[in-house]
Amino acid sequence: MNKMKKRFLIIIALAAIVVFSGYTNSTFETDKREKSRIFEGDFMNLFVTHGHCSTPFSGKINSLQVITSKGKDQGNPLENMKLSFALDPDSFKVCRGGADLNKRIKKPGIFVNDEKDKITFKSTNVYTMGIDWYQVNGIMSIKGVEKEVKLFVSGIRDTNETYPSFLILEGRVNLFDWGIDYDKIITGVSSNISTKWMHFNMRIKVS
Repeated sequence: MNKMKKRFLIIIALAAIVVFSGYTNSTFETDKREKSRIFEGDFMNLFVTHGHCSTPFSGKINSLQVITSKGKDQGNPLENMKLSFALDPDSFKVCRGGADLNKRIKKPGIFVNDEKDKITFKSTNVYTMGIDWYQVNGIMSIKGVEKEVKLFVSGIRDTNETYPSFLILEGRVNLFDWGIDYDKIITGVSSNISTKWMHFNMRIKVS
């Protein structure tokens, strides 16, 4: 009787191992079959507000990286993403104002330091704000100085798509947080204001 009982328990244990093993392999294969996606972003649009006008310009993006994993919610497939990029200040090009302004915006002391450090961002936390809408917190470095910032990413897709065809990244930072007095360096006169906002956005193609 004891032998039969032991055999019965062994059979149950083996069956449990087989079932668990099959479940583990199935889950792994599902994750493995998930489509690998490519995120491409070439340029970032920026503008600095100062008084009654603004200076619009653009810069070249280097080392854009968006890492995603299988989301818990089909409506928010990027809820677990990790985002990072590098922006080259030496590539800045003004939309208007001519060669003189273009030269001044790349003057050392605004966005360029002696080490030629790029403007970088690396995400630390992502929060889902709504369908295809995410708040991305992270660390931004300008001239080698790191500050915590908050960006936003929106996924754009057709109604019949389950994944965004492109993303819009946007945000703004106060240049005074980095000790950058934009007006004083550009025009020689410091404005009597408490903030100096630099706004930016970027279109990221998903394929």
